[in-house]
Amino acid sequence: MSPLTAERFRQVSGQFPSGVTVVTGFDQSGPAGFTCQSFHALSLDPPMVMFAVARTSTSWPRIEQSARCCVNVLSADAEGVARAFATSGGDKFADVQWARGENGSPILSEAIAWFEATIDAVHPGGDHVVVVAVVTALGLSEGGPLVFHRGGYTSLSG
Repeated sequence: MSPLTAERFRQVSGQFPSGVTVVTGFDQSGPAGFTCQSFHALSLDPPMVMFAVARTSTSWPRIEQSARCCVNVLSADAEGVARAFATSGGDKFADVQWARGENGSPILSEAIAWFEATIDAVHPGGDHVVVVAVVTALGLSEGGPLVFHRGGYTSLSG
């Protein structure tokens, strides 16, 4: 059995494929967003979602301050968008088409599904925080999802 290290934990947890989302928001400085793999539907009544964000994120404080967000589920051909929003700094929205949703948060054109939400609670989670949000609007479009598995991007078709 291998020792429990951060590297080994990442390797083992990477065996579980996850969808790729971009969490977006809007504050007085403009749009903000970050790539997020830790996203789940939480409740049907009321409709709620949850996601985890690294404490080191510079985008999260801007989104948290607005108390609103949009979780954009990326399409299989949106790897470039996922990579752009995974980097720190720069204008992540420069080459991305988007529109403001009902709550003001950006809805990305590369999303196959989206959940606009109001932030309900933020809980500590080690080097991350776990965000619980109440869904206020949602939508979907055609296409398959972008998936992260074994340290790389893929789609359900392979």
